[in-house]
Amino acid sequence: MTAFSMLSEPIRKYIRDKKWESLRPVQEAAIQRIIPTDNNYILISRTASGKTEAAFLPILSKVNFKEPGVKVLYISPLIALINDQFIRVENLCEYLDVPVTKWHGEAAKGAKDKLLKSPEGIVLITPESLEAMFVNKPYNIKHLFSTLEYIVIDEIHSFLGSDRGTHLQSLISRLQKINTRRLSIVGLSATVSDVNQYVELKDFLGDQNRTKIIRDTTPKPINVVFKYFPGSVKELPLPLLKDLYARTRESKVLIFPNARGRVEEVAVKLKQISERVGGHKNYFSHHSSVDKEVREYVEFFAKNSTLQNFCISCTSTLELGIDIGNVDEVVQIDATHSIASLIQRVGRSGRREGKASNLFLYATEKWSLLQSLACWMLYSEQYIEPVTINQKPYDVMVHQILSVVKGTSGISLADLLKEISTNNAFSMIKQKETEEIIAHLVSIDFLEKLGNELIIGIEGEEVVNNRDFYTLFETPVFFKVSNNGIKIGELPLSPQIRENENIYLSAKVWSIIDVDFKMKKIEVIPARDGKKPTFFGEPADIAHRIREKMLQILISEEQYNFLDEMSHETIDDFRKDFSVFSINDFKTERPLLTSNNSMRFYSFTSSKINRTLHFILKGLKVKSTLYDEESLFEIEDNTGAEFITILQGIDRNQNIDGMLTGFLENIPEIIDFSKWGKYLPISYQTALLKEKYFDFEGCYIYLQDLKIMEN
Repeated sequence: MTAFSMLSEPIRKYIRDKKWESLRPVQEAAIQRIIPTDNNYILISRTASGKTEAAFLPILSKVNFKEPGVKVLYISPLIALINDQFIRVENLCEYLDVPVTKWHGEAAKGAKDKLLKSPEGIVLITPESLEAMFVNKPYNIKHLFSTLEYIVIDEIHSFLGSDRGTHLQSLISRLQKINTRRLSIVGLSATVSDVNQYVELKDFLGDQNRTKIIRDTTPKPINVVFKYFPGSVKELPLPLLKDLYARTRESKVLIFPNARGRVEEVAVKLKQISERVGGHKNYFSHHSSVDKEVREYVEFFAKNSTLQNFCISCTSTLELGIDIGNVDEVVQIDATHSIASLIQRVGRSGRREGKASNLFLYATEKWSLLQSLACWMLYSEQYIEPVTINQKPYDVMVHQILSVVKGTSGISLADLLKEISTNNAFSMIKQKETEEIIAHLVSIDFLEKLGNELIIGIEGEEVVNNRDFYTLFETPVFFKVSNNGIKIGELPLSPQIRENENIYLSAKVWSIIDVDFKMKKIEVIPARDGKKPTFFGEPADIAHRIREKMLQILISEEQYNFLDEMSHETIDDFRKDFSVFSINDFKTERPLLTSNNSMRFYSFTSSKINRTLHFILKGLKVKSTLYDEESLFEIEDNTGAEFITILQGIDRNQNIDGMLTGFLENIPEIIDFSKWGKYLPISYQTALLKEKYFDFEGCYIYLQDLKIMEN
């Protein structure tokens, strides 16, 4: 039986009406497996390969939507992705007369009310909106989802290894408990190529044996060009901008810098160049601080712009699968922080079947060039960073304990412990640990004992009743930016936000004339003084394999035909600098540069291991400064021999917990990487630091094999 013949007649009619010549490979495979089984499936296929239809074609053919209750729950990491996918899913469902409802903070209240009166069809939701329902209207959860059959998780890779992912695991586990039948889950991903990650994916869905992987390995041709223009942190070099303009003026293009401020700088300056030479005016910026209506206009323009070229400078807001039509080229300015991110971005171009993707990689600093090259080489080898799963997510458990207590309006300790212990997300946490954390929450008035029940305490009420409660990530304080009463966007508070400073926003330069800290408002006017805005980027953790690849490139003689002349020269100069170390094994040997004035140790390892080693050295009273972008330690007051002896003496027997406790007492804000970690007992905060901020085990293994090569 063919995949097409297995589909229901209304779905076959949909395919005929759309004049599809054939089903895509991932669709063929998904239909033949999803329809006859109740397994969980993860569909792995490159961007724009038809994954959404691969999930929904068989599900819509299989599920009986005439039964009462919502039958399919689509969970997305982004509201914008929900709004985008809503149209695609609704078009499909018109052939079956199945209603589709968006449920998030920006969705129409009328549609939600209609669903509550008559639960049916498909609901598209974010984890945060689902959490809000559990907390505020738990009866709606049972009313809507007790006969749920399928959960579709879009961009599932974006949840893996994060607090948000653990949160989603917990919510799915809670949904399963109120369900009358066993749920099936279909996850969609474009960036899982390493077979070793399949175990983590299956664990994420909670049932290894019942979860199957469907992977389309069809390669996509990619044309890549590297360009190097030495610049500064403050602003992009003009030659880079001119070259970028010349290369993209006749194209539909997405440009990915690594910070919101740089996104705006690119949009503003390319627009200025275009205006001077009489080019098109379609230069936009797209990131979370740009006003929602402006973002939606940019997406609409791009998707419907068949004749006009455009350039959108953006952050990861356009990295995931929002459909903006056909893009000719993708530009990355300076190194991506991960290979997974690079894959997502590359996939945004060449969406037409059989068409190659075009990628331009611009670097403004030699270490960024080297990292970009390392990421590209690893991508070519089909390597993606492994996902690190937190086995004991104590901080997420704090959040879910508060959610359960609030949602039940009071619960016995025994029932609360049962609720947490049977939740798949917390299966590795011992009951004794949960009891200790609950007791701590009582001691800080987050929970209160009322007879035999636990209720939300006085301090807890303030946190739980705040709108930010539903998220697992810190929400920065945003200031509304307006010009003459018209909202332009929002900006987080930073040293840049003060009167008479210029800012980039919505592809324009503005001058701040007033900051109202009480009302969280910024009034601006178009800037006319020519003063350059400044901006601040956020550093990101880099994986060990990327840094290792950087060293491998430096000690090799391989030439790369996709590098421009300046890139070639820069890499060759870099290699000459490191040739004094006679390194042969890039996995174990690392350079130590000693001179009369300084000693530099290039660790070429992950950001987490660098942080860990720096912490240990500090505990051993070794004066060192860490520059993670270069994976560099500057060592003071030690000879090379002394430093090597110190590294060789580091072992697992040190009192790390005691050092971490002192660390937390002196710098309590260090735990701020975890929104809910600060509400844990101090011993659990140290465990969280070890698990998520540092990598002691990785550091010990790294040091065990380390061989120092001096100049």
